[in-house]
Amino acid sequence: MRKTKKSKQWQNRICFLTCRRVSPIRLSIAVIFMLCLVLTEQAHAQRCLPGMKGLEVRGGMVDGFHSSANHNKLGYYVGASMSVYSKHANKWVFGGEFINRYYPYSGSRIPVSQFTGEGGYFLHFLSDRNKNVLFSLGGSVLGGYETSNWGEKILFDGSVLRNQDRFIYGGAITLEMECYLSDRVIFLLTARERVLWGTTTEQFHTQFGAGLKFIIN
Repeated sequence: MRKTKKSKQWQNRICFLTCRRVSPIRLSIAVIFMLCLVLTEQAHAQRCLPGMKGLEVRGGMVDGFHSSANHNKLGYYVGASMSVYSKHANKWVFGGEFINRYYPYSGSRIPVSQFTGEGGYFLHFLSDRNKNVLFSLGGSVLGGYETSNWGEKILFDGSVLRNQDRFIYGGAITLEMECYLSDRVIFLLTARERVLWGTTTEQFHTQFGAGLKFIIN
């Protein structure tokens, strides 16, 4: 009888856990974090040393999370950069980024694209003892070019788009998590707030994304 009661209790718990709806984003973050813990068990001395360089690629969402409800408002970004580590796991970062943000118009959508270059400095403020997982906060200077509807000013209904293509400039604040999958491969999670002047649309943009960094020396 005791075994039967225990087995029923475990079945109820399993059913409760599997029946609950778990956010795909939370589940993905949890799985990634567990992989980081599994793959980074031992201490490694040759990490974040001054002069070390890394090449990274990243991408993600802009101004919200994608869904069918905001299809005409979604945005995405992709970028690449090089980081050069200095003392105390701080680093210089230089790179470029492409952002594409859609704006709804008459049942359709108009793309506004930004091409920016950046240079910045990131301060490491938290990590575990073995430097398997590190958190950094960085500030960057941005400059680039913005184009609306890829330069096409006559819309499908004959209206004229008054947003002009122009140069833009500003800055960004970035919160970054680095998780070492090996001594030369790092998984990245980032959250960033950009502010730009010269733009004909929104001045502020919030970004959430992920990426990979490869140590090259």
